[in-house]
Amino acid sequence: MKKNICISFIFIFSLLLSACSLEQDVANLYKKEKPLESEIVIPESFSDNKQETIEVVLTQDGKMVDGADYVHFEIWKQDGTVKYNMEEAVEEGNGTYSISKSFDSDGLYYVKVHASNDGSIIMPQKQFIVGKLSKSELEFLQKGLQKQNENHEHHH
Repeated sequence: MKKNICISFIFIFSLLLSACSLEQDVANLYKKEKPLESEIVIPESFSDNKQETIEVVLTQDGKMVDGADYVHFEIWKQDGTVKYNMEEAVEEGNGTYSISKSFDSDGLYYVKVHASNDGSIIMPQKQFIVGKLSKSELEFLQKGLQKQNENHEHHH
């Protein structure tokens, strides 16, 4: 009698477990993100007080992104002496967005792009040089390179 109850219990338990198994295509029910990707294009050199154009090319799911939800540029100098207000980019077409700026002082600058499209948000950043670097900016870059080299040496 105990043997029959035990076998019945195992049978019922296995039925319950099999009812809880996942469907093979359950992952397809969830939204798959198509990440936004970017390439920041900076001129090879900058001239003092001359309008220069910085561009970003946006792609998503292998296609150029026209009509992005938003694209803004933020630019600042490394030493903190210059900071431009965040500005909306101009849509050039074919996934390209741009901003034109004139830089009145030499140094190490950064540009950060704030972009969003179809639920994907990115904020890539790139550094660039206007004119000549100061001694402190050169030292800053050299320290950054040393840290990178130290980090790479320890990876095995």
